[in-house]
Amino acid sequence: MTRADLPLLARNTINSSNPNGDYLYGIGDSDIQAAVIHDLDTRWAVGFGLRLITPTGEDPLGSGKWRTMPIVGFRMALPEISKSSYFEPIFRYDVSVAGDPTRRNISNLQFGPTLNIGLPERWFVTFFPSQDIRYNFGDPVTGQTGRLFLPFDVRVGKKISDQIAASVEVGVPIVKDYPVYNFKGQFRLNVTW
Repeated sequence: MTRADLPLLARNTINSSNPNGDYLYGIGDSDIQAAVIHDLDTRWAVGFGLRLITPTGEDPLGSGKWRTMPIVGFRMALPEISKSSYFEPIFRYDVSVAGDPTRRNISNLQFGPTLNIGLPERWFVTFFPSQDIRYNFGDPVTGQTGRLFLPFDVRVGKKISDQIAASVEVGVPIVKDYPVYNFKGQFRLNVTW
């Protein structure tokens, strides 16, 4: 499985190049990912992969660093709840490997204990759909008082067809010792073939 992203962002990050926290709009860091997923049986699957993130975003929308992100996880189908329900914890490690030496080094463990509940008429609700639980081992960021970021994160969506799904995701921090965001809102249109 492969995936590529070119994010369009709106951020109000406070840092030395944006001390007032004004909203800035533009392209973020692009990435490409490859993963191998193996179904062990109808209930269990395992997977691993690697994401390469390129410094395409301007400051403060991008990191200024080339980064790699090894990924590992497993899926447990939950047919007792519904045919499309599953539990899927995923771990990934985001680490900078090259780039602008004046920008902060990145080194953080990211985790998402994804629980997807399939609902009638192809609707779904997903708790912790993103790997937004983070522990920072790297350079501190502005406002950091500790190393942990723990949000409440939920996505609601509908599978429009076998190849298309639309969803809205919202996240708010519970513990923000390592600040990642104050509020996260995403609209996703997934197309697979």
